[in-house]
Formats: sequence, C-alpha cells, structure tokens
Amino acid sequence: MGSGPIPKIRIVIAASSLMTCHLLARELERRPDLQVVATVGTKNGLFKSLQHNKPDIALISVHLQDELFIGFARLQEISRQFPNLPWVLLLDRTEPQLVVDAFRAGARGVFSCSESETKLLCKCVRCVVEGQIWADNVHVDYIVQALSGASSDSESSRGEALSLLTAREETVVRLVAQGLSNRDVAQHLGLSEHTIKNGLFRIFEKLGFSNRVELVLYAIAKLNQAEFPSMDLPSASITVNNRAPRPGLSMGGPGA
Repeated sequence: MGSGPIPKIRIVIAASSLMTCHLLARELERRPDLQVVATVGTKNGLFKSLQHNKPDIALISVHLQDELFIGFARLQEISRQFPNLPWVLLLDRTEPQLVVDAFRAGARGVFSCSESETKLLCKCVRCVVEGQIWADNVHVDYIVQALSGASSDSESSRGEALSLLTAREETVVRLVAQGLSNRDVAQHLGLSEHTIKNGLFRIFEKLGFSNRVELVLYAIAKLNQAEFPSMDLPSASITVNNRAPRPGLSMGGPGA
C-alpha cells in the first residue's frame, strides 16, 4: 500500500520582474514537495493573492512594480494581516538596514538572491515553513549590532542588555532560544502560558525588542559568544552561502 502523494508546500512569490518570478518558480517546482500557487508583481496583487490562495509561505522581493522599496511599514502590514504566514524577504544584495527592517517587521528569513545559489532557496523555504529562521552569520551580525546599538567591535556593550534580566527571565530566554513555544516553556517551568506571555512582553520592554525574532537572534549571538554557557544548541541548523551554520529555531509571536 502506497504512502500517498507528497504534501506540497504552497508558495506565493512577489517580485517586480515577472522573469524573476518565473525563474524562481521554475527552480522551486523542480522539487516534488514545492508548489508555486501564484506569482505577482504589485503590492495590491500580493495582498489579494495571500488572501485568496492562503499559501504556506510568501517570498517577497524588496522591490515591486509599483513600489521600488516595499518599505518597513508595508512589511509590518503583511505580518499584521497575515500573522500566521511565514514570509521571507528577497534581496538583490545584502544591505544592513533592509535586513534589520525585515526581521523587525516579522520576517522569518532573508535570502540574498545575488549572493546565494538559487537551489538554497528550496532549503530556505522548507526551514521557514518548519518554524525555523533563515539567517546567515552576516544577517545575524547586522541584527545584533542594531539591537545593541553598538559597533561590531564593541563587545562589552553587547553584553549589557541581557544582564538586565532576572534569573527567571534569563531562563525563559534560554528556553525560547532553544525553540520552545510559550506552552512548552510554561510546562517546563511549571507556570501558566499566560504568565510566560506576559513575561516575554516585559523582557521585550527591558531589552528594547519588538518581537520574538529579535530576541532569539540576539540570544543566538550571545550563545555563540558563550555568554549563556548553560544554553544548549538546538539540533537543527541552517547553512547559507557556505558560511558557518546558525541554529534553526521554532519561532512565533509572544503568544506562540
């Protein structure tokens, strides 16, 4: 008895160039588990497509036909209207501010088309749909620098933010960075899920973060600098552009 057809990951692609959409769709659909359900070139077309097709993931270029830079506010709007939809920002080249804005707006990944092999996009899609973040070392460094307000060589100021946390809050951050949901963290600590959710909001306020993605990316950097010595690495990892792997982590909003 056969195991049945392979479940397909449904993808919407938005880019200013229809040729780019076509090339990305052709590459993705070479894999039996990936299906591009729509390609669009405008911001209005993107929102209509997301509402109509209800994809598993969206790949959104920083430039669309009617908006050369889709903008931070527009990215936030995507996350607000489609809170359960993971999306990846597609860049022509890696730019620090675009990377930072994307993750702050709720992106689960940033993919540099000009710097990465297109076949890696398939892996990026699968990782993000599975609940992981797609980020390479350079992207994470941009986030850490922005969140710490420090230059890359100012290590002492990087360590100050997490020192603001209580022992319990630090434990919560460790567990979240390992990929645990709020429910899992609550069970691990013997607390209510509501308590964990409220606790995360307090942590965001203390550290000046706006969402869980920022918190986890920052925690990854602290982990790699051995400032959280008791934190265990998640089992999954992501490799982009042959750079050193970064942990792949289960993500969500404060209520996840």
